[in-house]
Amino acid sequence: MATAFKRKGEHFVARLDDIEREVVVGLMQQVLELVEPEGVEATGDAFEDLVATIGVPRLDEAGPVEEPEDPALARLLPSGNRQDDAVASEFRRLTEHGLRERKAANLEAAIDALTGMTGDKVTLDRSQAQAVVVALTDVRLVLGERLGLRTDEDADALVERLEQAGEQDIETMLAAYYDFLTWLQESLTLVLMG
Repeated sequence: MATAFKRKGEHFVARLDDIEREVVVGLMQQVLELVEPEGVEATGDAFEDLVATIGVPRLDEAGPVEEPEDPALARLLPSGNRQDDAVASEFRRLTEHGLRERKAANLEAAIDALTGMTGDKVTLDRSQAQAVVVALTDVRLVLGERLGLRTDEDADALVERLEQAGEQDIETMLAAYYDFLTWLQESLTLVLMG
C-alpha cells in the first residue's frame, strides 16, 4: 500500500507496491506515446538535418500547424494565442516539436526513476522528484480531460456520479487513478517545497 513521500536527507522516499508502481508507470508510458514527436526525415542537407533534430522547422515547412484533434493532447500542447488562429498556428509551428521533446524526455526520466528500483521503496533525488512531479501533472491533465474535468463543479459532479455508480467501469477506474495520482503528486510537491 502506498505511503506519502517524506524527505530523508537529500532524498524523497515513499512506498508503492508493484501494482501501484505499474499503474503509475503505465499511465506515464501512455502519455509519453501521446506526446512523442514524430521522427524527422533526413533531407540530405547536413545543416537542415541538424537544425531539424533540435526542433526548428525547416524553411519549406511554412504551412499552418493546427491544434491537435485529441482534446487531451490539446490540453498538453495549448494554443499560444486563443484570439488569432494565424498567430497560434505560427507559434505552434515554431514551438510544438520542442515542447513535445521536452515533455517526452521528462516522462522518460520519470519512468526511469520509478522503474529503476526493486521492492516497495521509492527513493528519488531532487531532479528525479521534479521529473516525477511534472510527469504526474501531464498524466493528470490527460486523465482530467478524458473525465471532462474543467471546473470545480465538474469535479464535484464526477464525485457524485462515482458515489452512485455501483459497478466498476472505465470512468470509475480513471477517476480512481486521477485521485491516487493527485494524492501522490501533492505529497511529493509538499516535501519538495519544504
